[in-house]
Amino acid sequence: MNRRRMLTLPAWLLAAGAAGPGLSGVHAADRPGYTVSTGQLEQAVAERFPLRYPVGGLLDLMLLTPRLRLLPELNRLGAEMPVEAAGPALGRRYSGTFDVDFALRYEARDRTVRAHRLRVNALRFPDLPPGPSALLDAYGIALAEQALGEVVLHTLRPQDLALPDAMGLQPGSITVTPKGLAVTFVVAPPR
Repeated sequence: MNRRRMLTLPAWLLAAGAAGPGLSGVHAADRPGYTVSTGQLEQAVAERFPLRYPVGGLLDLMLLTPRLRLLPELNRLGAEMPVEAAGPALGRRYSGTFDVDFALRYEARDRTVRAHRLRVNALRFPDLPPGPSALLDAYGIALAEQALGEVVLHTLRPQDLALPDAMGLQPGSITVTPKGLAVTFVVAPPR
């Protein structure tokens, strides 16, 4: 065991006992970590919606608050987003859903956990005629990327990172678990 690890091990054990609200102490592989609950994720996403997207004066799309799904087997989050479409090209209002999933990354610049590598699985408007449906399909991927690409799912507070920073650690991998997210701290590169 190297000297630096021996010196920080007692601090890691201390972190397990004196952890703040999100600091979860020692994770698998003897690494301290931080957890984000499903409720915290849902609250952060709800603050961004509803979103309105006018499309060239022909369509008006309204994206409502998504329902998040934890996908631990894929290490991704899923979201089903209700969508309302209306406008001159449609003649009336139609309701549908977007189904997407995405990976997660940590942005050190602003201490945020963000969505990235978005995949659109489906855009469904069951009652929409084929012509307008093709028009919506053409805008679907761009619309989903605008709405959820790089969306902030959680922001770590300075006090959440104070102890890890003092121990020479920084957020590393993010793992989707059945209860939320687990952010593992790793040794920070020398400054």
